[in-house]
Amino acid sequence: MSKRLPRTVRLILKNRLTTMGLSVVFLLVLIALTAPLIVPFPHDTAETHIDNRFLSPSSQHFFGTDELGRDVFSRVLYGSRLSLQVGAIAIGLALTIGVPLGVVAGYSGGMLDEVIMRITDVFLSFPPLLLAMAISTLLGPNLTNAMIAIAIAWWPWYTRLLRSEAISVRERDYVQAARAMGASPGKIVFKHVLPNCLAPIIIQASMDFGSIILTSAALSFLGLGAQPPTPEWGLMVSTGRTFFLTHWWIVTFPGLAIFIAVLSFNLVGDGLREILDPKMRRKRR
Repeated sequence: MSKRLPRTVRLILKNRLTTMGLSVVFLLVLIALTAPLIVPFPHDTAETHIDNRFLSPSSQHFFGTDELGRDVFSRVLYGSRLSLQVGAIAIGLALTIGVPLGVVAGYSGGMLDEVIMRITDVFLSFPPLLLAMAISTLLGPNLTNAMIAIAIAWWPWYTRLLRSEAISVRERDYVQAARAMGASPGKIVFKHVLPNCLAPIIIQASMDFGSIILTSAALSFLGLGAQPPTPEWGLMVSTGRTFFLTHWWIVTFPGLAIFIAVLSFNLVGDGLREILDPKMRRKRR
């Protein structure tokens, strides 16, 4: 591990797009952690100021104000906290469901594998956004239910990925040796199979983070995610679209925040795939 880390860092720094994406991700995390301390109008996440409505961008309000007089810049910064929270929780829930099922299906095989994969195929038959919309509608429109809906829509992809990796790993010599020495299936899975399947999980999760942020914004835009007055990027775009032709800044800056966040996570995911996948490294050479 100590020898791999410097080499991984060198490979990241060598790729300018990955470095750029990683820098923006770190900046987003920093903003999310320090938002209450750095926003100029911290109470504008909920309070309204009718006298200040529709102010254009200025030195006092960098991104202008919205239809209720709230500072758009402050709300966009606070929105980074919600977007990163949704991405982290949704991916965490999807991994919690998908990884164990995929490993069990791939390592055990047989009837258990068939049952797990047929259930997985049922979920995979629906587009993730459509499935998340349906589940959010059933559970009720709020941010918590949106995170649950996204996790339910995303876990089958991790199950299928881990199953294929586990099938490959279970036939390798060190797994066969552990089995011959009398190691229990649980010990083999957690000590030998799962650790050697981590690279694809990390790559997929990093690439999915941006997609989940976009899906969360889409759900909020449709009224199935965050509800007013929550400063969520998709909801800000939804509530501001009516005023786009006359007050462009209300929609533009939250939309740019979504675009930058999704693009940054995609760049990081592509870079990690190139670094952690030997086949990709050979192609780049």
